[in-house]
Amino acid sequence: MMSVIQATEQLDVLIIGAGVSGIGAAWHLQHNLPEKSYRVLEARDQLGGTWDLFRYPGIRSDSDLHTFGYQFKPWTDQASIADGPAILDYLEETAVENGIDERIRFGCKVTAAEWSTADSQWTVSYADSQSGESETLTCSWLFCASGYYSYEHGYLPHFEGSERFKGLVIHPQEWPQDLDYTGKRIVVIGSGATAVTIVPAMTEKAAHVTMLQRSPTYVVAVPGKDPIANFFKRHLSAERAYALTRRKNIFMQKTVFNLSQKRPAIVKWAIRKMLERQLPEGYDIDTHFTPDYKPWDQRLCSVPDGDLFKAITNGSASVVTDRIKTFTEHGILLESGTEIEADIIVTATGLQVLVLGGIDMTVDGVKPVLKDSLAYRAMMLSDIPNFVYSIGYTNSSWTLKVDIVFDYACRVIETMDRCGYSKCVPVNPDPSMETRPLLDFQAGYVKRAVDELPREGTKAPWELTMNYVKDRKSLREDPVQDGVLQFSKPSAAAREAGLSATAG
Repeated sequence: MMSVIQATEQLDVLIIGAGVSGIGAAWHLQHNLPEKSYRVLEARDQLGGTWDLFRYPGIRSDSDLHTFGYQFKPWTDQASIADGPAILDYLEETAVENGIDERIRFGCKVTAAEWSTADSQWTVSYADSQSGESETLTCSWLFCASGYYSYEHGYLPHFEGSERFKGLVIHPQEWPQDLDYTGKRIVVIGSGATAVTIVPAMTEKAAHVTMLQRSPTYVVAVPGKDPIANFFKRHLSAERAYALTRRKNIFMQKTVFNLSQKRPAIVKWAIRKMLERQLPEGYDIDTHFTPDYKPWDQRLCSVPDGDLFKAITNGSASVVTDRIKTFTEHGILLESGTEIEADIIVTATGLQVLVLGGIDMTVDGVKPVLKDSLAYRAMMLSDIPNFVYSIGYTNSSWTLKVDIVFDYACRVIETMDRCGYSKCVPVNPDPSMETRPLLDFQAGYVKRAVDELPREGTKAPWELTMNYVKDRKSLREDPVQDGVLQFSKPSAAAREAGLSATAG
């Protein structure tokens, strides 16, 4: 049993998580407020978050790195769609260059956070894997950059007869590093970004790979290397080339998304024409690559240089669209009566959403009901003081939102310091305002968790937008003191405690 010791550290800011969001938060904090003390607690033994956790074949980003990369750190590699190891190197380089790695404590899983208005601070408990103890620290602000899904396990639905299968069943989140699948027959269950990545990657060694999907997804071929970006790199400084490419790609992402919302038939037609060029003549596009929803109702899946389509064309991979009746000893029996034989089944069935990293949170002794909370500017939660979290875009690169959210958080802290405030909390002045799910997105992992997530309102600043240009202008230019953020000064007891600590 873990012992509990008294708080040993007092910080201005605690950042939870050393992945893409946490490293970005640390950079913005020390760049904008260099006098602030901070630390990063990371539950794992390595930084990188998603990019250290997932080790399946072909792991890569489905966003271009010129927008997925940080605004302050140019992506200089020739590849625009980068693999996991390259992204992890980029994150490690960012952390080392800026001294962020020295502020990270690994093997420290945050378990609880208690806000005290009387003390104007959070008391955070965490389990330290090295000491075997449950330790605590205090901080004025809590930045939760722990992502949105469980690192412990992915989502695995029940498959009838799965215990009968004599081969190996693997979830991509728990990929065995010593797996030899040379000459094996592989079935990948799923049709999302993970599945379309794994299938072509495994064809390099496997006898054959089948992507088994219940329903199709929009899949589009994109260049693995951006010719315009690489032209800029040859003729401009790294910073200028990156800025121009980033601006170009943001514009393109916005244009495609808006067109998908306003003129979905045009986008569907364009995707269809691309598929006809990429796939063999006569291929059944309607069955395997034509969803029954509009583009961007779910995230589009990108395949660099059409690698999935090439694997289908050369016969090393195939797509089957059907429903699973039961696993058998030698594979999967479909409802159509067809049996697919397999040596290995990969269950690319998605993530398990975990709200705010599963932290047990209380505010002045009361546990907030997160599903009843409203999201303020998609970065703070109603009635929870001095707390910031990060939710990236679903229609663009995650990191675009991270950059502007934590930059805004620093503006808030700077305003508080200037005015002598110790507490900042979003308060909804209109309880009658209509609310709706925070993420209006049809992905399975979102739909399974929608009733656990905070909600959004129908007007600013409670409305979640998926418009980077609009958000950037708002978060950089709107006044911090907007009448919704409520500020207060420390209590007499807190001021006295502060003076005592200073005197000590």
